[in-house]
Amino acid sequence: MTPEVLHSTSFVDDATRLILTAARESIAERGLFRIALSGGRTPAPIYRQWAATAGDLPWDRVQITFGDERCVPPDDEQSNYRMARESLLDFAPIPPGNIFRIQGEIPPEEAAADYEARLAQLASRFDEPRYRHDLLLLGMGPDGHTASLFPGTTALAEQTRNVVHNFVPKFDTYRITYAYPLINASRHVCFLLQGADKKPIVEQILAGHSDFPAARVSPADGRLTWLLG
Repeated sequence: MTPEVLHSTSFVDDATRLILTAARESIAERGLFRIALSGGRTPAPIYRQWAATAGDLPWDRVQITFGDERCVPPDDEQSNYRMARESLLDFAPIPPGNIFRIQGEIPPEEAAADYEARLAQLASRFDEPRYRHDLLLLGMGPDGHTASLFPGTTALAEQTRNVVHNFVPKFDTYRITYAYPLINASRHVCFLLQGADKKPIVEQILAGHSDFPAARVSPADGRLTWLLG
């Protein structure tokens, strides 16, 4: 699988176009668009523009999940769900039943098990062994982490479960995160990256000799895109 690398001079526009294209194609082919949202600062303007420019997109056929979450309540300023709500969900008429939030406010192990079970239930509707996203958005930190898969953490070794609670020593806290089996089951994974500080890491990953967590994202039967702004 050879990744597609896109260098953008209009990052928000290009990212929004990528999402809208994936949404329309997925709905046309399968009747539903299943997208996993990324957290952090980078996606917020993209989500706002998606909501503002979607036109006649049938939002009732969009299903939202989250690639990771902080262990905080949904109204906390650190919550990925809150960022998505304030930039997308408050403006797009997505039915509440199509939005699947990670419960960051409950004990981490329970939150991961709950989300694992919910995704398994959704997958069973499609007769899938593992829930398959049409588009899974990811970011990457300056240490090469993606979702909440940080260097040196136990979640990197997970080979069976889809969602895990992962202790992150650098923040002295747990995160809830997708594990590689679920990420790599996606039809399309797209990294949305801005910042010169990430360029050396991206170059190492694309050269094929990197131990960064993001380097282990490799869809088994899908596409991988790096959109670089």
